[in-house]
Amino acid sequence: MAAENAEQELVDQWRDILTVHARTLCELDRELHPHGLGASDFEVLDLLTVGTAADGDPGFRVQEISERVHLSQSALSRLIGRLERDGLVTRGMCAEDRRGVRVCVTPKGRELHGEVLPLQRAVLARMLTGGPAAPGA
Repeated sequence: MAAENAEQELVDQWRDILTVHARTLCELDRELHPHGLGASDFEVLDLLTVGTAADGDPGFRVQEISERVHLSQSALSRLIGRLERDGLVTRGMCAEDRRGVRVCVTPKGRELHGEVLPLQRAVLARMLTGGPAAPGA
């Protein structure tokens, strides 16, 4: 009986995590949509803007992005293509490995990231810590 209760507690905890994740993603998408971004778009821009690639060069190899953003390779490729079409990132060949592709944020992407960063952080605070609502909400 105790083992069944412990198991059910784990299942309930897992479902609570999934619920918080789903609600937070939906809220991020709702807040970012007027700016032409979704939650995954922002995650890639955020990584490119504030992160540091393993080799210290500007931008990240697609493989590095895929290790940090939880998307399939094909979904990530489509997302990067959209960001590139919107002028938010550029793609180029890696100097050290001609088979690799390096993605860099553009000035336009950096500017948009700066505009929406407070919105994204406010959503996280509201959804994950019970913090204050986003400005104007």
